[in-house]
Amino acid sequence: AYYSTSRTGEIITYPVLNSVSFEIEEGEFVAIVGASGSGKSTLLNMIGGLDIPTSGSVLVKGKKIGQLNEEELTVFRRRNIGFVFQNYNLLNSLTIYENIMIPLKLIGEDKKVIDEKVHQITKELDIESLLNKYPHECSGGQQQRVAIARALIGNPKIIIADEPTGNLDSQNSHEILSIFKKMNEN
Repeated sequence: AYYSTSRTGEIITYPVLNSVSFEIEEGEFVAIVGASGSGKSTLLNMIGGLDIPTSGSVLVKGKKIGQLNEEELTVFRRRNIGFVFQNYNLLNSLTIYENIMIPLKLIGEDKKVIDEKVHQITKELDIESLLNKYPHECSGGQQQRVAIARALIGNPKIIIADEPTGNLDSQNSHEILSIFKKMNEN
């Protein structure tokens, strides 16, 4: 894959993720570590189909991500992948309830099923009391739990978490990692 940037009008392209090859089996809990700028987020974005490699291929659940058209890729992500981002990516104009239920709403799930699933996941993550609040009314740890709930609500096969504890204090970081460990075990 190549990354392009423009500095003072000049476009500079340089390779990232050169000669990367690995497999992750079902049930594995994997952490990707490396220096800042080493391509960790790019790799996760490629696994999740947010970025497409310029050469080589990414296979997820037997599908070559780069060969899917935009509609197929959207459906594939919706059915298989849950994303948790460092900056939460919550929509500030929506309540916590609305932020969490978005993936189910997008697939046309029944309102009763949505309500049941939202209440179940928020109970598990201890954020039931936040459902009528807005993201700006919640702490960083609470917002990250909301982002995790949104990622899990559709029961994805794969969870991609890009620095999910990067903006949290050590106690919240440990709690979030414990949640991920429990998710993986279940």
